[in-house]
Amino acid sequence: MAAAVAAAPGALGSLHAGGARLVAACSARLCPGLRLPRSLAGRRVGPAIWAQGWVPAAGGPAPKRGYSSEMKTEDELRVRHLEEENRGADLKERAKMSSSEVGPFVSKIRAVINDIANLPVPTIAAIDGLALGGGLELALACDIRVAASSAKMGLVETKLAIIPGGGGTQRLPRAIGMSLAKELIFSARVLDGQEAKAVGLISHVLEQNQEGDAAYRKALDLAREFLPQGPVAMRVAKLAINQGMEVDLVTGLAIEEACYAQTIPTKDRLEGLLAFKEKRPPRYKGE
Repeated sequence: MAAAVAAAPGALGSLHAGGARLVAACSARLCPGLRLPRSLAGRRVGPAIWAQGWVPAAGGPAPKRGYSSEMKTEDELRVRHLEEENRGADLKERAKMSSSEVGPFVSKIRAVINDIANLPVPTIAAIDGLALGGGLELALACDIRVAASSAKMGLVETKLAIIPGGGGTQRLPRAIGMSLAKELIFSARVLDGQEAKAVGLISHVLEQNQEGDAAYRKALDLAREFLPQGPVAMRVAKLAINQGMEVDLVTGLAIEEACYAQTIPTKDRLEGLLAFKEKRPPRYKGE
């Protein structure tokens, strides 16, 4: 994986390595010295500068977790995307591990995928090729999934006499319902893009283009739709949805009220009202 490319506000930064990609419409400010743990895909993943929730790089400050809007030490980045081969675990590498090594290895993968799920910005998984096992679990941790019709995806672990260990048994039922999730996991079935769209696993399915990046292009289009919105509002909207879906409606409405309250004192809210009145694009600063 290549080094991170910093982007000016509204521009794109990327990490390039392969087929399935994670696109993040990033409205948060970045802490210096944060990097992606090296556990996502074993030894194949290198350091990557990223947003809240990662381990600190050498000499960097401890990261703040959660959805705080107080991190203002770096220039704002509006979009950052990761590109990575997400076909699943390296089975040759896994076969060389002892029983005592497998558990901690899978725990690290699970922790990284959880960190992605907890990113305080919208994330989009673009599946242009294979997303099997851990690759699909990574996609399931994203807010939105798009795929080419020719893409292949599935939780196939039961073929190997194991179960999904990166959150798949929990996130797949939440995405498509318990009964269908059980069917797919029990059968280790692989779906193409059209089939995944039919069961609600992905939001958009595209015919693949000659460049082989149809889903990636769609993901970037979606990210560009998200970019003009208020950064604080985006963070707390994601928080309200994620937390609200885990509780009853009355509690969920209370969560929404608390999240809404976080937007009231922001400068961005006043800027949004002023821009609407003046019929111009807002100039949000994440404050």
